[in-house]
Amino acid sequence: MGAYILRRLLLMIPTIVGIMGISFLVVQFAPGGPVEQVIAQIQGTDSGDRLSGGGDFTQSGGGEESRYRGAQGLDPDLIAKLEKQFGFDKPPLTRFLEMMWNYIRFDFGESFFRNTPVIDLIIDKLPVSISLGVWILIASYVVSIPLGIRKAVTDGSAFDVWTSGIIIVGYAVPSFLFGILLIVVFAGGSFFDWFPLRGLVSDNFAELSWWQKIIDYFWHLTLPLIALSLSAFATTTLLTKNSFIDEIKKQYVVTARAKGLPERRVLYGHVFRNAMLIVIAGFPASFISAFFTGSLLIENIFSLDGLGRLGYLAIVNRDYPIVFGTLYIFSLLGLVVGLISDLIYTWIDPRIDFEKREV
Repeated sequence: MGAYILRRLLLMIPTIVGIMGISFLVVQFAPGGPVEQVIAQIQGTDSGDRLSGGGDFTQSGGGEESRYRGAQGLDPDLIAKLEKQFGFDKPPLTRFLEMMWNYIRFDFGESFFRNTPVIDLIIDKLPVSISLGVWILIASYVVSIPLGIRKAVTDGSAFDVWTSGIIIVGYAVPSFLFGILLIVVFAGGSFFDWFPLRGLVSDNFAELSWWQKIIDYFWHLTLPLIALSLSAFATTTLLTKNSFIDEIKKQYVVTARAKGLPERRVLYGHVFRNAMLIVIAGFPASFISAFFTGSLLIENIFSLDGLGRLGYLAIVNRDYPIVFGTLYIFSLLGLVVGLISDLIYTWIDPRIDFEKREV
């Protein structure tokens, strides 16, 4: 197992370099870079939409070539200062190598437009994303696992059919669309005004007693959690059901029943451990994905200042230190979580030996 872990760790290096390299290459051709945005602000043409045209191209105007659209008439020294400020005075390869060297040391630099270290911004936004992720995960597992077991035991019954219909419909509805529907119905849109429209807590949160803070916290989380939990709820339920059905059909279950063991003991004493292998092993991946899957749109819809909204604003504003910093952290977390999932497999079922497999 030690050799397998070492191979996986070594494989993370080219993987994350590849992810960052492709993303960095794409950014070179993305329209409306930070230099162009500042130029647009100076010229008074920034209407909130990104300017068309790439970040590195030449355009003639006024007898002088400019690498940025809208830069005609501006002092070339000012353009050079802007390029130096944003790091575009160096060749792309040099910038990429310097970025990766800094990221290895977890030095993500400062935001272009917020003048704040990227790592501080990420830490500041984490509580919102963690709140959403943890409670979505708890809700989906607490509800989905018992429901999935019940559906497996009553496979083909009326209960199984109508619950499957509800689950499939819930899975098919995008979380952001359901979130908008919840706002319209329950957050003062057109019908009821029962829940707050924005924020994780109320403005007077600090003045509330401890039990009022708990109520206020969950009061704000109710609609975002309902909107985000649909897909996670459906996936875990169907995965649990299918795993139990596969195990129930195996010979050891037939043998246990033939010995006269109670059905409850057969189900929870023999089937449960094997059937839950794939569900439990996927817990780390579910834990991480619960933070980020769909959170971008949900956080913007409900005005929650978390990592999803931070990433969205960074992309819109071409704040590359935040974009690449969050991408690096999320990619690294994803790779580490994949390794942890494999280790959990071997812990739950010692028969699994990754040493004998090719990575």
